[in-house]
Amino acid sequence: MSVQTKSLYERANAVMPPVALRATTLGVIKGEGSFLWGEDGKKYLDFASGVAVTNVGHNHPLVVERAKEQMEKLIHGGHNVVYYPVYVELAEKLNELNGGNCKVYFSNSGAEVNEGAIKLAKKVTKRSGIISFKRSFHGRTLATTTLTASNSAYRKDYEGLLPSVYYAEFPYPLRSGLCDLAETERCLAQLDEIFRFLIAPDQIAAIIMEPIQGEGGYIVPPEGFLKAIRRICDMHGILLVFDEIQTGFGRTGKMFAWQHFGVQPDVLTLAKGIANGFPLSAMVAKAEWMDQWTAGTHGGTYGGNPVACAASLAVIELLEGGLLDNADRMGAYFVEQLELLKDDYPQIKEIRGLGLMIGMEFMDADGKPVSETVIGLKEKALEKGLILLICGSDKNVIRFIPPTTVKKEEIDQAMNIIREALSELY
Repeated sequence: MSVQTKSLYERANAVMPPVALRATTLGVIKGEGSFLWGEDGKKYLDFASGVAVTNVGHNHPLVVERAKEQMEKLIHGGHNVVYYPVYVELAEKLNELNGGNCKVYFSNSGAEVNEGAIKLAKKVTKRSGIISFKRSFHGRTLATTTLTASNSAYRKDYEGLLPSVYYAEFPYPLRSGLCDLAETERCLAQLDEIFRFLIAPDQIAAIIMEPIQGEGGYIVPPEGFLKAIRRICDMHGILLVFDEIQTGFGRTGKMFAWQHFGVQPDVLTLAKGIANGFPLSAMVAKAEWMDQWTAGTHGGTYGGNPVACAASLAVIELLEGGLLDNADRMGAYFVEQLELLKDDYPQIKEIRGLGLMIGMEFMDADGKPVSETVIGLKEKALEKGLILLICGSDKNVIRFIPPTTVKKEEIDQAMNIIREALSELY
């Protein structure tokens, strides 16, 4: 078979390892707004958004325009060598969006800034311990693989990893069967046991968490839980790190998810939707901590690439120009439509999320996770032209991640496909 007659999937398999788990075998050749076009010419409604990356839609004209303009001026200068306008402007804007009195460090990926956050915490506190949460996902480097606790497969054959990492319970009322208050108390009691039996709080450098768990199942914690974690960190001099790599840049209907809870972290890590597909990440931290991060103790070659920074400034302009409001409105409408499915399909136990970060969890009559239905729904939806992704440690949650530009008629189109797919599965 010649290269010309092989699919992109077949060609990739011949030259790439299987290590990157693929959600589909789909080859695409272009994207626009909420849609992707397959190599066979078929048009797909994309409610995966490159895993919460193309938050203002594929190839948004303003993002493309600003990136092209920057490419004509400077593609790379090296942030360890020179300063350039968009690099400083984006840092200033991120500082402003987080209330001021912050400083910003740029990298390329989410894992990199999570690594940077841990290095910063250890450097300035002179402590070794880190607390992460069960069902968390923070990356795939050796250190961030240690922080990740959503699936043991991510850690298999890579032990031992970063030492002195401990895992706390993240509230999941649906699974525990408890009300929000009781579930919060259960999780805080388990954290207290870590402090009592495993490591004293004055030995903890940082608590790192997703304000809404992503890979773990799109789990929204009670507001009181995050506020309690903030109080614990303040009491013991622990840096609170929010991994908003998936929840940031309009995904939840606000610029950052911490704004929903009224709990601001000491360190905020950002990536994915920050530049709508250009490789960029950022760590935003309180100036009092960043000023103690001495020169040369962290670095990188491509962080703050000029083209990516220009794209990011365009993304923020669009979000502030109306797309945050659209994400909030369309997210509420989408949840309303999904809730209507529960009467006909009792395996749908919960629809949850904020903005356009929505999870639909399936469980059987005995309360056990149902992954087969979720896998079947994803596959049938793809056949009908809708791209969806799965999450949850038991792979029993469909996650809906349309762009913040999504229109009501596109959500209606997706709902028609979902109904058709479910009717064929039951």
